[in-house]
Amino acid sequence: MGTTKDLLRAKKEKNDEFYTQLSDIENELRHYKKHFIGKVVFCNCDDPEESNFWNYFSANFTRLGIKKLISTHFDFTKATYKLEMEMGDDNIPVTIKTPLSGNGDFRSPECIDILQEVDIVVTNPPFSLFQ
Repeated sequence: MGTTKDLLRAKKEKNDEFYTQLSDIENELRHYKKHFIGKVVFCNCDDPEESNFWNYFSANFTRLGIKKLISTHFDFTKATYKLEMEMGDDNIPVTIKTPLSGNGDFRSPECIDILQEVDIVVTNPPFSLFQ
């Protein structure tokens, strides 16, 4: 788990690779279950292959009544992807992977466009940009 010392070092080194533990996500978000019903949730710059935010929301998609879950993958050097989960015609969640034209930076025009269609953003902030 990250300490204040770790976060300050990450800020100095521009290293934002901190992953929130699933148990911490479950403990915090249990207070907000009703707020996710019928909402579009965006896990901005949360690699769905490693993000526990994506793991939590995708595993609890139906139980939380989420309308749509979106995550964008970030990579410093190459184009990446957007992953979306929504209810399919047969009432089973369907996942769609779409390439991004850029690197998935939360400040990029395509990620800002995604923000326009969502109700809730849940993610770790880039600690190196903390002011």
